[in-house]
Amino acid sequence: MSTAMNFGSKAFKPRAPDKGSFPLDHLGECKGFKEKFMKCLRDNNHDNSLCRLQSKDYLECRMDNQLMAKEPMEKLGFRDLVDAPPGQADKDAEP
Repeated sequence: MSTAMNFGSKAFKPRAPDKGSFPLDHLGECKGFKEKFMKCLRDNNHDNSLCRLQSKDYLECRMDNQLMAKEPMEKLGFRDLVDAPPGQADKDAEP
């Protein structure tokens, strides 16, 4: 009987959330970015390809405020919207 009430033997071990799972923005730190993205979707008949810049800005805000794990924007599908590293633009301009 004493084993049924022995809750102290198993310690809770926190773990990171699964990929794609992240905290809600309870403090509204990225609310403005979210609203701009949602307005863009409404204005463009929910064609998210026309709202990629707003989506990128929203994800950057979430990463900057620790609301999701930091990931390179290239890995999130925004390679074409990321500024070239310093010196890279010069290499591209050479004949």
